[in-house]
Amino acid sequence: MSICLRRRDFIAGLGGAAALPLAARAQPGDRVRRIGVLMPYDENDPEWKTRFSAFTQALADLGWADGRNLRMDLRWHGDDTNRIPALAKELVGLRPDIILTGSTPATVALQRETPTVPIVFAGVAEPVASGIVPRLDRPGGNVTGFAFLEASLGGKWLELLSEIAPGLKRAAIIFNPDTLTASLYLPSLETAARSLKVMPIIDRNIGPDVVMTRHGLPKSWAMQFGA
Repeated sequence: MSICLRRRDFIAGLGGAAALPLAARAQPGDRVRRIGVLMPYDENDPEWKTRFSAFTQALADLGWADGRNLRMDLRWHGDDTNRIPALAKELVGLRPDIILTGSTPATVALQRETPTVPIVFAGVAEPVASGIVPRLDRPGGNVTGFAFLEASLGGKWLELLSEIAPGLKRAAIIFNPDTLTASLYLPSLETAARSLKVMPIIDRNIGPDVVMTRHGLPKSWAMQFGA
């Protein structure tokens, strides 16, 4: 099965997770329920459309249909993380029954806006280290979801890069310093760099083109992470 299909199945599973609080509250003839959605994509992004289609299909399989007994309030912040706080505040102001989010910054912003509306996150790395939940098995509060990355992967990424580019001597690591999870990967990445005898060039919050030009490196040598 391809990675694309696995991602589709994964986001479809979120449909079931999101439907649980709705089902718990719903009563026959009850009002239309609202789901707020805040995602790190552009509105017309093909990957987003594929995932959202799987999500809505999973909800439909459970008896929830947009325009019938459900209303979707969709917001996208794309690459502009500066928009997240305002979008989070706007979504919470709509008084949704539950909110689905797909990035660490969006989850943190929504958590700050509401201690009561259930928040289900997907695509979040290291939710414990980021302070989103106190522990994975018992997240507590109003936030739960699915984590797909952990700190030791930083070193694994560099190992894979060295296999792709044999003889690698220098590698640029580009990330947003405002995203806590990005910095969590640095210790394992630096450990791997020493073992592989690769010099890590760490640049914070600078575009890849600038970094590659500054250090005279091919763009293919850059690792970009920290969503």
